Amino acid sequence: MPYEEIDLTSLTTYQASTRASKVTTALEGKPMRAGMRLSEWLAALPCVLKADDLKAVAGAVAQARQNRKPVIVMLGGHVIKTGCAPVLAGLAADGFITHLASNGAAAIHDTELARFGHTSEDVAAQLGDGSFGMAADTALLVNDAARRAAAGKEGFGEAVGAMLLEENSPHVGRALIAHAYKLKIPYTLHVAMGTDIVHQHPTASGAAIGEASLRDFRIFAASVANLGGGGVVLNLGSAVIMPEVLLKALAVARNLGHPVRDITTANFDMLQHYRPGVNVVQRPVLLGGRGIAITGHHEIMIPLLAVAIYEAAKGLG
Repeated sequence: MPYEEIDLTSLTTYQASTRASKVTTALEGKPMRAGMRLSEWLAALPCVLKADDLKAVAGAVAQARQNRKPVIVMLGGHVIKTGCAPVLAGLAADGFITHLASNGAAAIHDTELARFGHTSEDVAAQLGDGSFGMAADTALLVNDAARRAAAGKEGFGEAVGAMLLEENSPHVGRALIAHAYKLKIPYTLHVAMGTDIVHQHPTASGAAIGEASLRDFRIFAASVANLGGGGVVLNLGSAVIMPEVLLKALAVARNLGHPVRDITTANFDMLQHYRPGVNVVQRPVLLGGRGIAITGHHEIMIPLLAVAIYEAAKGLG
């Protein structure tokens, strides 16, 4: 037997020509061509979704530099391993980054590249015989930097950068942590005990690492306290440590009466994880501002963001 069909003749309809719509021809991209300048290419992107978000982040960074507001860039180790340290160093040199902050892995990879020109061991191959992470020369410098910072007034990241410059490492010219030291901007190291290969070594001092990293937290919190009214926080590839550190520093700053609101935060990563989504993109801007998440590979997205920042700055005059 045939089944009953609903009768559509009484539907209420309307004309698409008069309907409010989300997408218009004005938002569409423009044709691409060989030999386009990057400024032309950026202008030709569709004015929708992540293309618009990328321009918004770049514009916020350029505006922050013009208004002398902090731009804090937080990063994980993979950012260094994908070759982006010189890109970020260039942005810092041009005043678009006022504070760099990372987990221990980023500084370790940066240090190895500065000293030896290579990094990133084959974990799977070396874990079997227990040789994974047993690079004594790497551990000695980083652990000595922790002792030096704890014993004096330097920050942990500051001490690493200074020591690479003092020994004139062969590839120190591309080292982000050394560039920060030369530029006199903070590079703070935020270390979870037992997460880094240097903690496996007898040269590691828990007391020194803890004291040095805690000092860097206080330096970081001081930068966060000045973000209000146009500052920017970029999280590049740190899935856990830096989003957690940001949240605690934000609590400290607001507890002390600093009005950290009306800021821009953005998370750039190959995958969008829980903590960056909540602790970077959502919670910090609940009192005002904008949080943005952009997904993509660091080796493409970070240079693209850098170009967009320079173009946005040029537009500000």
